[in-house]
Amino acid sequence: MNNRDKFSTSRSADEADRAARAALTLLVEPGHPTVWAMTHHDGAPTTLDRLLAGDIPDAALRAAVQVRAGRGDVRRFAQVAMRRAQRLGARLVVPGDSEWPTQVDVLAQLEPGVERPVAVSSAPPLCLWVRGDRSLSEAYAQSVAIVGARAATSYGVQVSTDLAYELATRGWSIMSGGAFGVDAAAHRGALAAGGVTVAVLACGIDRPYPVGNAALFDQIIAHGLLVSAWPPGTEPLQHRFDIRNWLVATAGGTVLVEAIARSGGVQMVSRALDLKRPAMVVPGPVTSATSAGCHAVLRAHADARLVTSAGEVITELSRNSDLA
Repeated sequence: MNNRDKFSTSRSADEADRAARAALTLLVEPGHPTVWAMTHHDGAPTTLDRLLAGDIPDAALRAAVQVRAGRGDVRRFAQVAMRRAQRLGARLVVPGDSEWPTQVDVLAQLEPGVERPVAVSSAPPLCLWVRGDRSLSEAYAQSVAIVGARAATSYGVQVSTDLAYELATRGWSIMSGGAFGVDAAAHRGALAAGGVTVAVLACGIDRPYPVGNAALFDQIIAHGLLVSAWPPGTEPLQHRFDIRNWLVATAGGTVLVEAIARSGGVQMVSRALDLKRPAMVVPGPVTSATSAGCHAVLRAHADARLVTSAGEVITELSRNSDLA
């Protein structure tokens, strides 16, 4: 039985909606607030028709759609992507499926602020592409993200591995971005514990990035999940990592282990704070540049909590009964 057959009995979203959402993702990057709002109000098929007809109030969005639509028939491209996913044993998950992780819908509640102007990448995704035999909604239900430096020190690798291992043994799913360093250590710690780990990618699920983690991604597919808001074949461009970070931050809580002052890890824990999710930080040596970002977060945000063990992480997660 392939993944589509396994999960199809619990699906309620119709195929026209599914195909339209896939096509919309080819027209506009995931997380665009205007496109999400149109889809939420009018439905995906109608929104796709409107965008292709140029019926878009936002001039910048209208121009971007025209460029992408000019490259070819997005409906046909979407069907190709869906067939490609099926050959991979992957599936397209959309709102309306029982497997949809409703935690990501919290992104719809974000309001533009002084520190975060109107962002084109902060709305919920229209769909998610998934590889692996676990239920995505179940993996999200009790999840914690562990993120941090790609150039992690031995201290960061050990802490990330140990935290992930201990949390996984206690039934928590470990989420991260599949990168080198802290991300990879967290995924490996969860796998070593026989737990569930979820790698959220900034590219297609058929071309996991970085390629140096290919063997790790194979293990994650076998025992956890690869997830992406982009269709198969999508390249890992820089702006897509920013969008990916919002998705990681929708986990039940986020733990930052090592980060330089300006980094993706700091951004992710800041996103968790924006979303009112538990945001936790592991301290490090004051002489280490890879802990400078961690200490800066603790100084700047009263809601960020210092943690040093899995038990302390669970305590912070349990402060919010909706997420524990």
